[in-house]
Amino acid sequence: MLRARVLGGPAEDNALWVVADSGQGQTRLLLDCGARVLDTLPFAEVQATDHLLLSHLHMDHVGGFDDFFRATFDRVAPTHAWGPPGTARILGHRFQGFWWNHAPDLRGQWFVHDVHDAHVQSFRFEAHEAFAVAHDAGRRPHDGTILTTPEVTAQAVPLEHHGRSLGFILREPDRARVNTAALTGLGLRPGPWLAALKGGVAGQIDVNGQPHDADTLRAALLDREAGDSVAYLTDFLLDAAQHARLAPLLRDVQTLYAEAQYAPADQELATRHEHTTVTQVAALAHAAGVPALTLLHLSRRYRAEQWAEMLHAAKAIHPHTRFPDGWLDA
Repeated sequence: MLRARVLGGPAEDNALWVVADSGQGQTRLLLDCGARVLDTLPFAEVQATDHLLLSHLHMDHVGGFDDFFRATFDRVAPTHAWGPPGTARILGHRFQGFWWNHAPDLRGQWFVHDVHDAHVQSFRFEAHEAFAVAHDAGRRPHDGTILTTPEVTAQAVPLEHHGRSLGFILREPDRARVNTAALTGLGLRPGPWLAALKGGVAGQIDVNGQPHDADTLRAALLDREAGDSVAYLTDFLLDAAQHARLAPLLRDVQTLYAEAQYAPADQELATRHEHTTVTQVAALAHAAGVPALTLLHLSRRYRAEQWAEMLHAAKAIHPHTRFPDGWLDA
């Protein structure tokens, strides 16, 4: 299960908080980190965040980084940050913005990953070294997927925003469901062996004291269904060429979270600043067949009474469009 929540309010900095929960484990991800976006999250949840995914390094997307760093700089597990080329250099400067006289007693470890179009360059920073050295942590190719845990994969989507920006598609692994009718038909009783079967055990498996072939049982008893998926696209040029490129990438996504930076009447301004209008992003969601579109990152240029008009324009193109809960009441 992917539990996603938009942080921040309308006409404020926004971020997307995602908890990928398999039932056996969790991966927490924060997509962007604008000013004060963490105010409504418990400190323990922030500290437990495993991955920070940055679309780009403009102030309104990284202005809350110090709050995030304060919660995570010395946690037991490594913290990972992902962003476009130059992320490690910029975050390295942010790490140095503090007095580290107690550094030798620290244990924290950060990995910062610069995501290029075809490879990831990683750097390691150590708290006990006052985060002063960007150790080369390797370079590896990628085919779009940059991150894989047992609970979720993250795909980086190159975007244009006066330079390289990144969108992200998060996917839960396909789920295995037990066909209870088939189980009854085979005369088998449920037990711990079912978890082993779902986990991919090979060869012979003990089922209530009797040996069975795992592959045969898997084919007979387990039905596969697609896991949850969300996409996050913000601050990007959406002309005809980009629309044609992005729509196929979003075709299997269940929920798209995308910027609502400009009203339809301001399309020329949106193009100049390499942003989108609400109707452009609604057309993208409609073309991709995305079941649900949530708009975020509203520009401060619009009055509160205009927000409903912008939503209405988007819904005229993609009816299943909404703002985060409570935004129109703000």
